Amino acid sequence: EGRPVDTSRPTRVVGTGRAASCTSAAVVKAVAAGGIITFDCGPAPVTIRMTATAKVRNTNARTVLDGAGRVTLSGGGARRILYQNTCDGAQGWTTAHCQDQLTPSLVVQNLTLADGNSTGQTAEGGGGGAIFVRGGKLTVINSRFTGNRCDPTGPDVGGAAIRVLHESRSYAVLIVGSSFTGGRCSNGGALSSIGTSWILVNSIFRGNVVTGRGANPARAGTPGGGSGGAIYLDGNTIRLDLRGSLLEDNTAPEGGGALFFVSNDRTGTATLAACTLRRNVSKGFETLPGIFFLGARPPSLTAGTTLTR
Repeated sequence: EGRPVDTSRPTRVVGTGRAASCTSAAVVKAVAAGGIITFDCGPAPVTIRMTATAKVRNTNARTVLDGAGRVTLSGGGARRILYQNTCDGAQGWTTAHCQDQLTPSLVVQNLTLADGNSTGQTAEGGGGGAIFVRGGKLTVINSRFTGNRCDPTGPDVGGAAIRVLHESRSYAVLIVGSSFTGGRCSNGGALSSIGTSWILVNSIFRGNVVTGRGANPARAGTPGGGSGGAIYLDGNTIRLDLRGSLLEDNTAPEGGGALFFVSNDRTGTATLAACTLRRNVSKGFETLPGIFFLGARPPSLTAGTTLTR
């Protein structure tokens, strides 16, 4: 499941061979139509500055975006880049249980998402400067996230790069071979979720900063937030499987300079295998170097995982 989707026979292609033909409007139209989407923007790397957020239609079973390592989608510091929400009637109702359905499935691969910004987007609690997902499934493979933003304060808003709410059933967000750098948000300088599990493999989280203060619930006189320098996970029976990954130089004013994980009913679990966590600053509180964790039991640290301040 972590292998890239075969895109040799795309459903639709953005561009006609020239950089100028690869436009925000073309991306928005292609994502709304769904299927396997590739780009034909010429031989050189290209940045497409999004003038609108590309939104997945809930009637599309699967949407795959493959940038072939040469395409950057930029929010220009002004807007969220990609959006999927099974409970948003504007994108089509497909079931009577919108937050627990397998489709649509969004796959992002071989693509860079830069300078997305969801600040002020308060629907569904906000967050997700590059990608916001509620329901369905999300997979990210061989992709790069840099310089993304979401609201700077708030007790639970988070995910400068990606925010996910209630992935269907027990499915986990899958991220493989990707990097997250330079994100800034109230919580979760890279990733944030509620009620969602994650599998993160061979990925890098570096130089992400959270900017909230007062934690969650917010202390009196504070706006709240400030936890999970790279990753902020909240919910009940959630799990984190973190493998072969590097988390370094991330910062949180409150808890978990690298990772904040709270299972409210204390059933959640986490495994870290062959991971390196170093120089992650928890200015407020932590249970392990760079980590604040409340769950069924302490995180399982296996196969050469190292935690250093």
